[in-house]
Amino acid sequence: MPVPLALPFALKPVSSAESGAETLPDGRTRYWIRHDIVRGVTPAMLVWWFQNLEGTIDFGGHSFNRYRFWHPGDHVHASYASRRPDGSIGPGAQIRLIEVLGRDPRYVVDTTTHIERLDEGGYIHNPELHGRTGLVRMEYRFEPTPTGTFYENSLTIGSPAAWYGLIRPLVTRFGFTPAQGQAWLRHNIEEVGMFENFLPGLYKAETGKSH
Repeated sequence: MPVPLALPFALKPVSSAESGAETLPDGRTRYWIRHDIVRGVTPAMLVWWFQNLEGTIDFGGHSFNRYRFWHPGDHVHASYASRRPDGSIGPGAQIRLIEVLGRDPRYVVDTTTHIERLDEGGYIHNPELHGRTGLVRMEYRFEPTPTGTFYENSLTIGSPAAWYGLIRPLVTRFGFTPAQGQAWLRHNIEEVGMFENFLPGLYKAETGKSH
């Protein structure tokens, strides 16, 4: 893993958000988060961010990989595996992601995720698990507030298909364990909290717009 970036920002604690895990009626496991208001950040900025994960950010006289800057300890790599026919990023595009939750080598995320929705109301993408889609779904909802954005998201593991009950014990033991789910909750609270520290400035520098 790369050495953590030395940035002067404290990561938000798990207690800053409401979060939990639940078993859905169809047997899937859902991890959910309702974040503290992401202050100074608009839904438009969030859409722009997920369309512009590649590249760098200048801070303190240095240039940093912007995906690593988003979570200076856990993030390793992000790039667009495929774009839409017009070259843009949105539904139909795919993102290559590598991260290590909590810097714990047991919780390596190395996947290609498929974008299903990306607009100012929310973001949905479907990461591959062991090379296949349909077992992992990530859903985000953005709601503007007077001071920023109310941001909630969830990670659902499993399939609503009847056959999933046969393999669910294997998935929860080897594919995505409850401990990894708890590590994801912490990681996501930390990375969403980081938006306040850099996204408004980066968005204005690259688009000329502000909130």
